[in-house]
This record gives sequence, C-alpha cells and structure tokens, in this order.
Amino acid sequence: MAKSSPRKKTSTKGVRVLSSRTVYRGPVFSVTTDHVQEPGGVETRRDVIHHTGSVVVLAVDDSTATPRVLLERQYRHAASDYLWELPAGRIDPGEKELAAAKRELLEETGYTASKWKRILKFYASPGFVAETMSVFLATGLRAGEAQPEDDEIIYKRMVPLPTAVRMAVGGTIRDAKTISSVLWFDHMSRTSRARK
Repeated sequence: MAKSSPRKKTSTKGVRVLSSRTVYRGPVFSVTTDHVQEPGGVETRRDVIHHTGSVVVLAVDDSTATPRVLLERQYRHAASDYLWELPAGRIDPGEKELAAAKRELLEETGYTASKWKRILKFYASPGFVAETMSVFLATGLRAGEAQPEDDEIIYKRMVPLPTAVRMAVGGTIRDAKTISSVLWFDHMSRTSRARK
C-alpha cells in the first residue's frame, strides 16, 4: 500500500521536496514517488529506489610481481546472464561498511584479508537509484571455505591484473562496479611504478 511520508529536509540549494509517497517496500529496497522543485524552479516527478547501500571488495593477491584480482562469476537475473564481478553485497541495516565488506568476502569466496582500505565511494545509477557503493581494497589474503547463501552459486578465479583490465575494456566484464574498481587499481599500480 502506498503511503505518504515526510522527507528529510534537503541541504541542496534550490531544491524542495513538495511531497513523497512510498509506493513499494520490499526486503532489499523501497521506491518513493517524489514531487520536487529542482534548481531552476521546474516542478517534476521523480521515482527513486532507496537502498541501504552496498560494499564492493577489490581483493588483490599482491604476493607476486604481477598482482592478481579475485573475480567471481555468477548468474544475474536482471542481466539474464552470467557476469564477472568483484565480491559485493548489501550493507545490512545498522551494519558498518567495513564489517559488511569483510562478511561478504568471507561468505562469497572464503577469503579473509589482513589489510583493508576504502578506496572509492560512488552512486551506482544516480538518475533514479539512491544506492551508494563503497569499494574496499583487501590485501594480505588468506584462503578459506566460502559460506554462500542458499541462492548463490559463485565461481571464483584469481586473474592477473593485465588480464582483468583487458576483460574490462574489451567487454568481458560488464559490471560497472568491477570495471571502475579494476581500472582504478590499474591506474594506481601504474602511478606507483612510475614513481619508483
């Protein structure tokens, strides 16, 4: 059932939320229909998907001269295909980002890591989705037994960074969070080597 709900006051100059109504509430996300006055004075309807946020884990084996990136392959119904991706998942209500990243890496791959650093935070699709994604670089990897959820069938592979970059730019990797994270890591690796 659709409900009207008061919205938080926005701090963006020139924007006013005139009304907001929850039109769908599910286990993973909710959808509101908002009537807003945007900068410039135009009044319009915006349908927004609200989500608790996600974490992405760029797990890197840096024990060799050429770093290797941990990739997963799993079926994604929205894409109607199997996709190569980094380990990732939703942040549970009340859960801290880093705790969620550690949990997702262990559940999906069995790996743990001794070093963690948040490297990116972005909106997945800000035109209509309010979900943020926080990417963590995980190094000092230790293999273990995966603990996937019942509906998760995940294949994992350590891929040399140059191969992962070719997969990203050549269209084999079609997942945006994975493409951006792999290219970020490649750029940072090249920058680091150039300074030496």
